[in-house]
Amino acid sequence: MSTQSAAPAREQFSGQYGFLMSAIGSAVGLGNIWRFPGVAYTNGGGAFLIPYLVALLTAGIPILMLDYALGHRYRGSAPAVFRRLGKKFEFVGWLQVAVCVVIMSYYVVVLAWAASYVGFSTTVAWGDDPAGFFTGEYLNVSDPAFTLQLDWAVFWPVVVLWVLVFAVMAGRVSRGLELVNKFAIPALLLMFLTLVVRALFLPGALEGLNAFFTPDWAALANPAVWVAAYTQIFFSLSVAFGIMLTYSSYLKARSNMVPTGLVAAFANSSFELLAGFGVFATLGYMAHTQGVAVADLDSIAGVTLSFITFPQVIGTMPGGPLFGIMFFGSLLLAGFTSLVSILEVIVAAVREKFALSRPAAVGLVIGAGAIGSVVLFSTTNGLNALDIVDAFANNIGILTGAVLECIVVVFLARKLRELQLHLNQVSTLRLGDWWRWAVGILNPIVLLYVLVVTVFRYATVGYDPASYPASFNALFGWGTVVFILAVAAVATAMTWRTPVDRFTPVPLDDPARPVGRGVSA
Repeated sequence: MSTQSAAPAREQFSGQYGFLMSAIGSAVGLGNIWRFPGVAYTNGGGAFLIPYLVALLTAGIPILMLDYALGHRYRGSAPAVFRRLGKKFEFVGWLQVAVCVVIMSYYVVVLAWAASYVGFSTTVAWGDDPAGFFTGEYLNVSDPAFTLQLDWAVFWPVVVLWVLVFAVMAGRVSRGLELVNKFAIPALLLMFLTLVVRALFLPGALEGLNAFFTPDWAALANPAVWVAAYTQIFFSLSVAFGIMLTYSSYLKARSNMVPTGLVAAFANSSFELLAGFGVFATLGYMAHTQGVAVADLDSIAGVTLSFITFPQVIGTMPGGPLFGIMFFGSLLLAGFTSLVSILEVIVAAVREKFALSRPAAVGLVIGAGAIGSVVLFSTTNGLNALDIVDAFANNIGILTGAVLECIVVVFLARKLRELQLHLNQVSTLRLGDWWRWAVGILNPIVLLYVLVVTVFRYATVGYDPASYPASFNALFGWGTVVFILAVAAVATAMTWRTPVDRFTPVPLDDPARPVGRGVSA
C-alpha cells in the first residue's frame, strides 16, 4: 500500500509586487551593509565597480534567472525540483536545504546582537571601549574551544527572535512572509537613506568617500580581484541555495519573471552602493576625529565594523544614539527579511517531503534551528564558532550547491534550453542565447575554480590559522561540511509522503517558432 498522501496545496504570492519585495528582502541582508564596502575598498576601490558589474551581468543575473526558471517550471521546493529533473538529482536539492539549516542557526544570533545594540545605543552602553564591551562584557568570548557555557545576554534575544520568526512563518506565504517584506523593505530603505544622508554631513565624510571610490586601475590585472567580484555578487543575490528557486515556485503561472529578476538584481546592487556611501562617509568621520587616514583604521568590514568600529563612531558624533538606533535597526530589518527567506527553503522542503501542515513544518524547523543557535552560537565561544561556520557554509557549502546545480541542469538533465523557453514564454522580456552561454560555460568554470581554490586553501592552511587552532578549524569548519553532506544524504534516502513524481510541467510553445513577447534581453 502506498505511503504517499496528497501534496499540500501550493501557496502563492498575492502578486508580482509581493514577490519582488520578498526577493529584494532576501538579497538585501547583512552582507550588503558590512561586506560589500570592505570588499570593494580592498579590491581596487572605484575600479572594483568594473569587475563587479561584469560579474553581475555574467554570473549574478544568469544564475538568478536559472533559479527562477527551475522553481517556476517545476513548482516545488529545492529537493522536489531536482528530483523532477531526475530522481538521482534529489541530493542536490537537499544539499542546498542543509546549507540553509546551518546558516539559519547562526544568522539569528547576529540578529540578536543587532537587536541588543539597538537598546545599547540609547545609552551608549559600550562607553569608551567598544571592543572590550563587545567581546568581554557582552559576549564573554573565551579561547577557541567547544563549550556549552551559555551567554545569557545573547540567549534571551535569540529566544525572542525565534518566537517572532514563528509568528511570521506559520501563516500563509501571502499573509506572513510576503506581508513582512512589504513593510520591512520600504522601512529599511527609508531608515538607511536617513542614516546615509546624516553620515554625508559629518566632518571628514568626503575623505572617506574618496578612499572608497578612488580607483586603483592596476588591481584589475589581479585575478583575485575578479574572483572577489564574482564571489560578492553570487552571495549577495541569494542564488543557488534554494531561496529564489523556492520563492519563484509560489508565483502564478503567468508571471513576468525576467523583468522582475532584473529589478531585484539591480535593486540589490544599488543598495550595496548606498551602503558603501554610508559606511565610508562614517569611516571618514572616524579617521578625521582620530587624525589618521581611512586606510589606518582597524576594520572596514564584517562583525568588527558593525559592533566595534561603528559603536566607537556613535560614541563621539553629535546625535550618536539616534544614529546607532538607525544603524542597528537597519541591520536587524535587513537580516530578518533574509532569515525568513532562508527558513522558507527548509520549511517548503520539509512540508513536501513529509506532507506536514505549514505550522507543523515551521515548528519542527524552528525547533531544530533554536537548538543549534543556542548550543553552538549563544555560548562564550559563539563568536569564534560563528566565524568559522559562516566561512565554510558560504565558501564551500553554497559554492558546491551552485556548481552541482549548473552541472545537473546543463550537462546531466540537459534542461537549459527548456528553461530558457519557459522564461521567454512567461515574460515580456526575452532572454537571448547569451544566457545559455553564461550558465552553461562561464559560470561552471568560474565557480568550480573558486571552489577548488577555497577547498585547497582551507585544507592546507586552514581558515584564519593565526586566530584558530587546527582542531577548532576541524571541529567547526570541516564538521560543518560533514554535517551538510550527512543531512543531504539522510534526507534523500527518506521516503516521500507526497506524490512528488506525479508532476508534468506546462507545455512549452513550439521551439521552432519565436516564444515570449517583447524584445530580447
